[in-house]
This record gives sequence, structure tokens and C-alpha cells, in this order.
Amino acid sequence: MTHRTSPNGSEGPLDTAYDTALLDLDGVVYAGGDAIAHAVESLGTASGHGMRLAYVTNNASRTPGAVADHLTDLGVPAEAEDVITSAQAVARLIADQVPAGAKVLAVGGEGLFEALRERGLRPVESAEDEPAAAVQGYGPDLRWSQLGEMAYAVNRGVPWFASNTDLTIPSARGIAPGNGAAVEVVRIATGGQPQVAGKPLPPMHRETVIRTGAKRPLVVGDRLDTDIEGAHAGGVDSLLVLTGVTDAAGLLAARPEHRPTYVAADLRGLLVPQPDVTADGDAFRCGGWTASATADALVLDGDGDPLDGLRALCGAAWTAAGEGQCGLDAGKVLARLGL
Repeated sequence: MTHRTSPNGSEGPLDTAYDTALLDLDGVVYAGGDAIAHAVESLGTASGHGMRLAYVTNNASRTPGAVADHLTDLGVPAEAEDVITSAQAVARLIADQVPAGAKVLAVGGEGLFEALRERGLRPVESAEDEPAAAVQGYGPDLRWSQLGEMAYAVNRGVPWFASNTDLTIPSARGIAPGNGAAVEVVRIATGGQPQVAGKPLPPMHRETVIRTGAKRPLVVGDRLDTDIEGAHAGGVDSLLVLTGVTDAAGLLAARPEHRPTYVAADLRGLLVPQPDVTADGDAFRCGGWTASATADALVLDGDGDPLDGLRALCGAAWTAAGEGQCGLDAGKVLARLGL
């Protein structure tokens, strides 16, 4: 597969070019309990234009129904079937490997327990319950004793699963430890490695395809290592929004599997055409900006929309990096763009 050297353009708005938006939630639609700026109105407009909205999240703590209720409260009407979680993906992965009705030691939120029951599995709380599998999912009220039970089970040879391994999660107060941080605790105690279901891995993509039936999907996310890498692995296009974990510097340093098809400041990017990034010798142009790379830094000339400047810089940085990761100094040019 050839690696991407710049973001793509789109002649028409993305909400008409794709039939389904596979939207991450944390850092894209909301942070903590609050909607991100422009998210509600942008999603309402995209839906009105005929784009199906599906919410695909690595956060396994809440049930799809609870997530749908939260979205509706924010002003984005949603049903439980519109929400696909890593809890559902890991529950299917476990059910494919253990007997029907098996006990599963589960550490996480209600979303994980409901997903296990949906697959006919029985959640238990102790390694002494002789579980056929052990699974970790994010839960905001995680106790140290629960990690102990997980370690006891894994050290006894019980197959170990994780809904996802995101090390961090956005919240209304900032970036908090994610499920991957808790998984790492158990890994240190056991030396084991779990089977992981969440983005960017195939079980999550399979679950999403099964539940949405999307024909022309667009993955929309804020994380390069889950949302964008998952789209790359699934062979589908992606839109990175800069409202969550990934900042402009991280985008410029993206490895090939982390380079999105499109880049936007927020979900308003669904509603508009995307500008072309064109090569001009060793430079890249987008809007009123021209970007190039020297031996030790990225260079930017021109003016206009800062996002166009960032897109041009992506072309220069990604081309300079090839199949690697760009390490050129971008501090001055990003400061100029206010990014």
C-alpha cells in the first residue's frame, strides 16, 4: 500500500460524499458530559442531508442506550442501535472462544456487563468463581482490588481480554487515564498480553460493519492511534478533527498508518468541501499557503485559513518523512498559524 503524502480534497461536502459517518464520541462529539463546540448543530445538519450517523466508541463503560440518551439530551437524537462500543466487540470476541453461558470475570462499567449478557455470557467479580475468561473495560469507579482479581485470574492461565488499550481519555477537566493504563497494571503483574477488541483492531471494525451495514463509511475521530489507524486498517477514508487528543504537531509527525484522508478543526468539516493540497516542485500549496521542508525545519509562506496552512504543512512533513515519522522543527510555523 502506498503511503499518503498529503490530505485529500473533496469537491463536495463530506456529508454527501459518504453515506455513513462512523463517529468517535470522546473528543469528537463531547468531552466529559458537555458537547464540543459546533458538534450538535453540525451533526443535525449532516443528518438532515441524509448522512447516517453511527457512534463508534472505545469507551466501554456505558451501555449503548445510556450513550444514546446522553446524545439526545445534548440535542443529537440517537437510538441505542446507533451506538457501537468496544464492549460489544470484545463480548463477541469472547463468545467466539468460550462455551455458551460461560462465566467471565469482568472489570469495567455497566456497558461491558450488558454486552457480555447480550452474548449469553455471565459476568462474575472474583477469580474464585472459576471464570472461563477475564475482561477489562473502562470504568470511572475502578478499584484496586478489581485489578487484583484480574491479575489472579490471568496468572492462573485464564484467557485475558481487553475492550481497548487507550492510555488516555478526554474529560471535561482534561486528559485522564484510560483503560489502557489499567490494562498495563495487570500486564506488569502477570507478564501477559490480552486479546484486544477496540479500535484500531479488526474486531471493532467487524462489529461496526455488522451493526451499521455502511457502504461508503467515513471514520471521524480525534485520535491517530485508534480512529485513524483503524480506518487505515479497514481500508476506509477518515476525517481527523482537532477537538480532542491530537494536536497540530502530532498530526505533522504522523506515521503512514496515522495519516487521515481529511483534516478539519471540528465537525463543521463534515458540511463543506475539502480543499486540495497540490504539489509544486518540492513545495505544497493549499489555499493561500505554501509549505516546504528544509534539512531541519518546516517552512510556511502566505496567508489565509490556518487549517489550509496546516494541510499544506502535512504535505511537506509527510513527504519528507516518507514511511517514517517527521521530526522536523514545526514550532515557528505552527505558532504563526495559531496552532
